[in-house]
Amino acid sequence: MNATDTTPRTGLLSLAQLRNDVADLHIRAVTPVVPDMQGRLKGKRLAAGVFLDRLEAGATAGEACAYILATDRDMTPSNKYGLTGWSQGFQDMSLKPDLDTIRSMPHTPGVALVHCDAVDTRGTPLDIAPRQMLRRQLDLLAEQGYEIRIGWESEFLASHGQRPVTRHNADYALNHSPGLSDFFHRLEEALFDAQTPVEALKSEGARGQLEVTFPYGEAMRACDNYTVYRQTLQHVAEQRGMRVNFMAAPSDEVGSGLHLHLSLWRDGEPVFATTHDDDLSEAMEQAIGGLLKSLLDLAPLWAPVPNSYKRHRPYSFAPVFMNWGYDHRGCAVRVTGHGPGRHLEVRVAGADANPYLVAVAAIASILRGLKEKIEPPFAYAGDAYRDRFSPRIHHDLVEGLRAFMSSDFAAKALGEGVLYHYGTAAQHELDVHRTRVTDVERERGDSRA
Repeated sequence: MNATDTTPRTGLLSLAQLRNDVADLHIRAVTPVVPDMQGRLKGKRLAAGVFLDRLEAGATAGEACAYILATDRDMTPSNKYGLTGWSQGFQDMSLKPDLDTIRSMPHTPGVALVHCDAVDTRGTPLDIAPRQMLRRQLDLLAEQGYEIRIGWESEFLASHGQRPVTRHNADYALNHSPGLSDFFHRLEEALFDAQTPVEALKSEGARGQLEVTFPYGEAMRACDNYTVYRQTLQHVAEQRGMRVNFMAAPSDEVGSGLHLHLSLWRDGEPVFATTHDDDLSEAMEQAIGGLLKSLLDLAPLWAPVPNSYKRHRPYSFAPVFMNWGYDHRGCAVRVTGHGPGRHLEVRVAGADANPYLVAVAAIASILRGLKEKIEPPFAYAGDAYRDRFSPRIHHDLVEGLRAFMSSDFAAKALGEGVLYHYGTAAQHELDVHRTRVTDVERERGDSRA
């Protein structure tokens, strides 16, 4: 990934362009969306004229039930969150459009999409909403004189029914089947048309595993684009009779990651830049120190469900210990890139993570490193899976939740309300899994001699 890239020209629609497209009947509907706790886009389809009329009147784009931001992957209503529940009657929240995010979507002709911020009836942003959580961290970083630029590497599995799209380790392969080549072409085309251009597409190391890499850019835009990518990918795959899987550990042998590439900038200059590859700037040292000291306290943000932790296995290319190294893919934090492109790759999150929350955890950790001037340990140069000195990544969500809820740092960095909200979500996931009988239990509990 080229960390010197700036946010690409994406062709997002201005409000004036949207008005013209509506007048010309090119756009007939607008979908205001908010990312939910899992990073999925939720919203409703409005007649384009209604959307524009509401903007003219100074109103929001509409309302949606607040449980969108207080529910699990199955949209199960819960009475355990402070935001909403049966005692509040599952009240509405309002959707405030971010007018810098308007775009047309290729798989829904005639429909524009706009990311929104979730606000209460008084227009106050909801602090537990992923976009607002990220905006808060970006504002805190700006107070220290920095901006952050990020890029994503997204791994997932693709299959035709039970048949993976690649039958073997096809990492970096170019001799793809005609079906997979067509899928890559159509996905690349659809994402370009959705103003979410990719940097690279490739097959990965596990059967059916693919990877999409995105250009470097401004953090909120990168996260918004990622949500559009997930929605577009699902559509392109379904058109071709394919299924995609974003589990962190979809099988005993496979792990899929969501790798975060990041660098800090000040006054338009990269502060991680170095002349020699074995040098670190002071800001990069402190960023590494903050990440290694703090990410474990924020684990439910980047590893939200029990399956998330099953990815962290020795010799899996997923980290097991909180260590760092130069161009070392066995470490939790990898220093990579050259010269002005020098940057960090944070490898802890799995494919199931919400990109906004991964970025929140990373930025909060880096801020701690900068403020406390945390020095990192020595770079790990050997087999990172044989590390006996660095803290181990949590074995499971029980450990992750315990560290999260007892952390003074997490409470201060996120706020007590946010801590409780996402702690409640993690506890719900544990409660669900504790009541389910797994295939492993059936297999090992079989009474046959």
